[in-house]
Amino acid sequence: MRNFAFGCLLTTLIAIPVCGQEHGHTTGENSSSTRKVETPKVFLDKSPRIVAYQLKRLDNQRLLMVERKKTDAKYIPVYEAILARVGMSPQFRLESINALAELKDSDPVTITMATIDNLNASKGNEKRTANQLARMLLGTKTEQLKAKATFLLETTQSDNALAAAIATAALLISGQSDAELDKLTEDTASKLAFLDAITMLPEAAQRNTFRTRVVKLLDSSSSTELSNAAIRSLGFIPIEPADSFSRLAPLISNDKLRAATVRTLLTIPMKEREANASLVATSFLVDLAEKTPAAERTKASFIDAMQLADQLLAIVPSDQARSFRKRLSAVTVRVIRIKTVEEEMRYDIPYFAVEAGKSVQIVLENHDLMPHNLVVTVPEALKEVAQLGLQAGPNNGWKNLPYVPESDKVLQATAMVPADQQATLTFTAPSTPGEYPYVCTFPQHWYRMYGVMVVVNDLDAWLKSPVKPANPIGSNRSFVQAWKVNDLKDELDSGIRGRSPEIGKRLFAEASCAGCHKMRGEGGAIGPELTDVFARWKGDRVGILREVLEPSHKVDAKYVMQRILTVDGRTVTGVLLSEDDDKVTLLSNPEAKEPTVILQDDIEAMVPSSVSMMPKALMDQYTKDEIFEVLAYLESVAPQSKP
Repeated sequence: MRNFAFGCLLTTLIAIPVCGQEHGHTTGENSSSTRKVETPKVFLDKSPRIVAYQLKRLDNQRLLMVERKKTDAKYIPVYEAILARVGMSPQFRLESINALAELKDSDPVTITMATIDNLNASKGNEKRTANQLARMLLGTKTEQLKAKATFLLETTQSDNALAAAIATAALLISGQSDAELDKLTEDTASKLAFLDAITMLPEAAQRNTFRTRVVKLLDSSSSTELSNAAIRSLGFIPIEPADSFSRLAPLISNDKLRAATVRTLLTIPMKEREANASLVATSFLVDLAEKTPAAERTKASFIDAMQLADQLLAIVPSDQARSFRKRLSAVTVRVIRIKTVEEEMRYDIPYFAVEAGKSVQIVLENHDLMPHNLVVTVPEALKEVAQLGLQAGPNNGWKNLPYVPESDKVLQATAMVPADQQATLTFTAPSTPGEYPYVCTFPQHWYRMYGVMVVVNDLDAWLKSPVKPANPIGSNRSFVQAWKVNDLKDELDSGIRGRSPEIGKRLFAEASCAGCHKMRGEGGAIGPELTDVFARWKGDRVGILREVLEPSHKVDAKYVMQRILTVDGRTVTGVLLSEDDDKVTLLSNPEAKEPTVILQDDIEAMVPSSVSMMPKALMDQYTKDEIFEVLAYLESVAPQSKP
């Protein structure tokens, strides 16, 4: 009846592997540690409450093993459970949306929006699921959203604020007249939903359309909550950045608006920051630093403010910059906040500068599922330290830190930082100027996860004329395009034709694919061998391209990363190998010699991830022709497969 495919399902891009689901098998295809699970027995002819209880008791892998057919209404509870389940990959959610649309004589927009409305946004895991469903919904074709405008408008009045904002975002994408927008934002709740909706729109061009209306709401607001929401929304609208800076900079002095204002100002490019406004803001922030009690200088809002002050020093006149720097140094150390980028296995800051011999603090925030660390090395020692870190393993490393080797080439290091946590390094910068790499030494992460700490004699002089350091692993690649399947699928057949296997093989190795996968017996052993990948996919070029560009589109349940929160506050991540009434056994990383065992009594919560273990956004550094070269190489090694 109503089959449906969301347009632009996700904007995820791949990286290292060429097979999202298959790559999840971190211990190799024939590993004896693979979790063996029997198909569960579920009695669907019982009362809805009993059926729901049975399904709720199943983990994701077992839930997906339950029989389901989109031709029989008795399977509705199964599809509903899959759709709303935390940690389910998009492919299975899509399957459930399409099936429920048929079984309920409904449509995908209604099914998806109703599911979001039933999720409790106050619970972190359910909020994440709602946001994942929102990304799918907001990738729907405009005409499909427009056809459900009445339903979406009704949902904007939901008591579930997140659902109301998502419904509003869908309406904005579908197209609204000025009169309709006025009606859509009549009261405070609807204005907040509108402002939150702006931050959800997937395309910058969509967000830009509403800048005038956001500014008007900010200028006319008498509500602190509404003002903060408008300020936050401006941070997602890239047009007219100079006006945004000049408009927001004076708000730094407002205690109730400062945190949101600083975060938005940090998103505005340096060249768009007006000099006089920067000078006034810097003066205020330096005064603020001096007045802030020491106990409050570790708060995130204070650190953000000091990062902004540090950046603005590059804009104010040199003499004043030195004076401000001296005052700041007397009350606080220079703080560099580095965040991990979810799914992409990289730091958000590729390099930063510090002054030789001066105190510096690095705050590492991990927003990824995988654990990460940050190790500062002497110049030109990144690869050596990373490889020695693998040998050090999870125990008995430098200062008892996991994956940090006992080496005089290690200067500083954090512990492994679990998901959604942070670690702080405070130290004195080296006295010798140079380019000091920093890297994550968790197994195999160094290929992608690194940066450079530039030590200089005069920090203010460097900030006024920064020099990008050399790439510490020798790569000279930069961003090309955020590739999507639709960008390439229509050219696949002609694009692959006539390619050179030698070039494809070289690119396969350069992109780090060979570090994880074997090809004709050569390469890494973390993922499965790819020699016969085209044969296994029966020559489906588009399917393989999707695996390359969207590693999280399908993540088999038995390969899903689990995040366990223990009763004593620890976070442990890994692939679930086995589970019984007494304990849970995880494989914490691809190179682990022994699994991690956690007693059930020690577990506060165990949450699966819907995100592939492998990073995305590597192929955005490669051209269209280079992507075709890699695909052609994969096809060339399996001559028996026929497209």
